[in-house]
Amino acid sequence: MNEGSAGAALAGVAAADVAPDVPVRILGVPFHGLSHGEAVARIRDLIHGSGSHHVVLANAHTVNVACDWPEYRMILERASLVLRDGVGVALGARWLGQPLPTNFCGTDFVPALLTSIATERVGIFLYGAAPGVAAAAGRALVARAPRLRIEGVVDGYVDPYTVAERVRAARPDVLLVALGNPLQECWIDANLAELDARVAIGVGALFDYLAGRVVRAPQWVRALRGEWLFRLLVEPRRLWRRYVLGNPRFLWRVLRARERV
Repeated sequence: MNEGSAGAALAGVAAADVAPDVPVRILGVPFHGLSHGEAVARIRDLIHGSGSHHVVLANAHTVNVACDWPEYRMILERASLVLRDGVGVALGARWLGQPLPTNFCGTDFVPALLTSIATERVGIFLYGAAPGVAAAAGRALVARAPRLRIEGVVDGYVDPYTVAERVRAARPDVLLVALGNPLQECWIDANLAELDARVAIGVGALFDYLAGRVVRAPQWVRALRGEWLFRLLVEPRRLWRRYVLGNPRFLWRVLRARERV
């Protein structure tokens, strides 16, 4: 299976297919080394189980923030599931001798996840992005999977203290939060106990992609694992620190950690 493409393999995975896993720690961040199918089954179990759960799609920037900010690392520790998103973490894991072969690119994985469980009449709530974008993203998701139920939509410019009340009233199965990293994980962690949402996932720029506001890298670029470079070229002012400075910093940290082993 190509990275970044969940495809048909996500559909119809039974919860019984999930194998127990021990988190792989990359610079102290616990990643779950699941396949796409195992991750879908795990999230389905969380939706149909009890309590509220935080699922994190973590990239090299996520790990850098966790290294610099102990409170944020504790948020990742408390998450029910941490999945690796990006080539940087894959390379770092390989260097540390703890490979994480499956990539969970949120732009591909989250729509595929929702499509695969849509037959269960899953209700979703979308929070974040510019006015109108979350609503357009919701329509795009329903166009892919008509049986999805949109329980609510709130843009990222609404007072965050009132959003939790609206989510709690909607009681969605899946809450998608597009506030950017690390704000989205911080908001989810701070409000999770009161949200009455089964699963909350920080999705970064997903709404912008679904709404067509940001162009996606061509498939051949993604196949070559060059989407990060394409994103940098499309949005250099927003992403240059993350990629030009952040990625080398992450790899340098990994090399130092490997030397200490």
